[in-house]
Amino acid sequence: MSYQHIIYEKRRQAGWITLNRGKDMNSLSGLMLTELTEVLVVAEKDDEVRVLVLTGKGKAFCAGADLKEVLAGFGQKKGTAPDFLDKAQVAMNKLRHFSKPVIGALNGLTLAGGLELAMCCDVIIAAESAKIGDAHSNYGLFPGGGGAAILSRKIGLNRAKYLSFTGDIISASEMMEYGFINLVVPDGELEKTVETLIKKLAAKSPLGLKLMKQVANQSLDQTVEAALQIELLTLREYMRSYDVEEGLKAFQEKRKPEFKGY
Repeated sequence: MSYQHIIYEKRRQAGWITLNRGKDMNSLSGLMLTELTEVLVVAEKDDEVRVLVLTGKGKAFCAGADLKEVLAGFGQKKGTAPDFLDKAQVAMNKLRHFSKPVIGALNGLTLAGGLELAMCCDVIIAAESAKIGDAHSNYGLFPGGGGAAILSRKIGLNRAKYLSFTGDIISASEMMEYGFINLVVPDGELEKTVETLIKKLAAKSPLGLKLMKQVANQSLDQTVEAALQIELLTLREYMRSYDVEEGLKAFQEKRKPEFKGY
């Protein structure tokens, strides 16, 4: 499929989504959000895609919403067609609830809506030159994709408030110290590092990873007791799968398992 504001390509067992508005710092347009939603549906249904990668082209991962587009729609009467915020909500919810592992490869500037996109990823690897911040407050704006509601769950309440209130932009290394980023690598090694992680994840049971992600995400809204009960019930169901049997046989036979995802 051909897109204007993103690039989608399959590389072996991974689907790579590249935000493709490099001249505009990969700012989020309505079209980009629509295309992102569409490609997520395609990748979700593709059994050959076991891991999804989200990155940007050029010097930025994503600098946030295209403020010129937002300003052009400011004050317009709400119609029946989805507006920018509707499109952003749909795209980010689809990414956040994507059933397969999602790797955020932060190649550069990651601000506001770009930070919120990164928050939708399961694992984040960043180039050492990447700069990250909320930045909404710098222009009197308010987050709508998790900057106020979810960032505190990722890095702690006080740190999240500080970044939100000040609009400061900090280094990838600092965000790794906060627990937001899993790994910071030299700029020239970002893609290679992501490829290595893809290979590792693609060798696991797709069903097992899907259920781990599902239970882990649900646990944030559960008591410890409830989360443990859900985990146990999920395990009982998973124990009936081909992949569990294959994994145990492979262990017994001292070979690498070949999982099928069911």
